[in-house]
Amino acid sequence: MTTVVEVRDATVEFDGPPPTRLFQRRPKIEVLHAVSVSIDQGETVGLVGESGSGKSTLAKALLGIVPLTGGEVLWDGEPSADAKARRQQASAHAQMVFQDPYSALNPMMTVRDALTEVLKTRQGLDSNAARNEARHLMDAVSLPHSSLDRYPSEFSGGQRQRIVIARAIAARPRLLVCDEPLSALDVTTQGRMIALLGRLRAELNMAMLFIGHDLNVVRQMSDRMLVMYHGQILEQGPADEVFERPEHPYTRRLIASIPVADPEIQRTRRTERQRAQSTKEETHR
Repeated sequence: MTTVVEVRDATVEFDGPPPTRLFQRRPKIEVLHAVSVSIDQGETVGLVGESGSGKSTLAKALLGIVPLTGGEVLWDGEPSADAKARRQQASAHAQMVFQDPYSALNPMMTVRDALTEVLKTRQGLDSNAARNEARHLMDAVSLPHSSLDRYPSEFSGGQRQRIVIARAIAARPRLLVCDEPLSALDVTTQGRMIALLGRLRAELNMAMLFIGHDLNVVRQMSDRMLVMYHGQILEQGPADEVFERPEHPYTRRLIASIPVADPEIQRTRRTERQRAQSTKEETHR
């Protein structure tokens, strides 16, 4: 397996709140703490954790959008000399699909213009070749060719996300970073998008980092799963194994929080939570 990108001991700090006293130094808040991740060609790595756990920060650090306080990012085993070089490396290898498809597209550009701009600048195609390739991209994301002459405001949320994905793969990335791309979509559209992303990954042999809070969706999408909490990776392994035999208590709590319709399972979970709480209280007496 060829490793596309590797993150080694990545640490990210942000400025904390302003000091309340004169000459007091502004505190630093550590958002990522010595995080290490690797993603191989053709592999999908799922990243789960509650809000504020550092998932999006890790993705942005990998892409060079936020600076590292410590550690490094290697593309094809090559480290970057500085933050600028890391951004250039990431731009050459990766594309990102954001959570909100409404703000990800220029409302003043038709779909055709948005796609041909990428095809000309990233693939060096001339106008005719770019127009032909734009039609192929519409086929790839299952949208009609007539969509090319429309503006983003004329599409539904699911259709816009398909256009965002078409624009991303127009750059022929080796890694597609998906930061909660399904959270703004209804359940039916989510299912279609899962199938689309899986098909494109197989056809293009892309690596994918899939970030989400819905463990069922992430499990369905991923070969490997990473569980993140307070800026650290607590558990990782094959997606089915992490889901079915979680080792860390936090992972077990995440899985237990998944809604289920079976009342018997609900009663069992309530009993387990009550037992755990009683044990905790006994320990502190």
